[in-house]
Amino acid sequence: MDSINKLEKELKKKEKITDVLIVLNIIMAIVVVISLSDLWINSTTSHMAKPIIYLYPETEQEVSVELGNPEKLSCSYPKYEDGWRVLAKPNGDLMDLATGRNLYALYWEGKNYNFSNGKDGFMVKGEDSAKFLEEKLEILGLNEREAEEFIVYWLPKLEANPYNFIRFLSDEEIREYMPLNITPEPDTTIRVMMEYKKVVVPYEVEEQELVTPERKGFTVVEWGGSEIK
Repeated sequence: MDSINKLEKELKKKEKITDVLIVLNIIMAIVVVISLSDLWINSTTSHMAKPIIYLYPETEQEVSVELGNPEKLSCSYPKYEDGWRVLAKPNGDLMDLATGRNLYALYWEGKNYNFSNGKDGFMVKGEDSAKFLEEKLEILGLNEREAEEFIVYWLPKLEANPYNFIRFLSDEEIREYMPLNITPEPDTTIRVMMEYKKVVVPYEVEEQELVTPERKGFTVVEWGGSEIK
C-alpha cells in the first residue's frame, strides 16, 4: 500500500511539473503573438528617414533627378521644387545648378510610408548591428563610404534596442512608395531602404534573400530607412 501511495504522489508531482511547463509554453506563445501583432498589425504607417542619393556618371555631365511622389516629401536639401538639376562628376561630387552650391548627395525625407508587412527579414541583436550592416550592405551593393554613412546614421538607433527585426525593401516596394526618374538614364540603380522595429523577446523569422547588383556605367545609389513604431 505504501508503494502505491508513493507512486501516486510521484505521478501527481510529474503532472504538476507538466502543467507548469504547459503554462510556460502558453505564456511564451502569447508573448510571441503579441510581438508579431505589434509588428504586423499595429505598426502600419511611419516615415522614410534620410534617403540620400549619390550620382556617379562616367563623365562630368548635367543630371536631372525627379521624385515620382513629391507630395509625400516632408523635407529635402537642396529644396526640391520641380526636381533637382546638378552637375555630376565621376567621383560623386555634385554642384546644384540652381544655387551653385557643392554637394556630395541629394537628401529627402518622406511621410505616410506604409509598412510592407513582409514576413521575411532578420532578427538581429542590438549589439551585433554594426557587423550585420557591414555584411548586408556589401551584399546589397553599397561601397565602403556609402555603407559607413548608412551605418553611422542608423547604428545608434539599432544598438539602443535589445533586438531588432530588420527587413530591406524590394525594388518594387521602393518604386511604389517613391519612384525615381533620372535623366540621362543610369546604367545601374541601387536603392537600399531598410525598415526595422525594436524587439524585446526575439522570435524566429524567415531569413530574407538578398541579391547583389552589378555596378557598371553611370551608377545611382540611394539609401534610407524607416523605424516601425
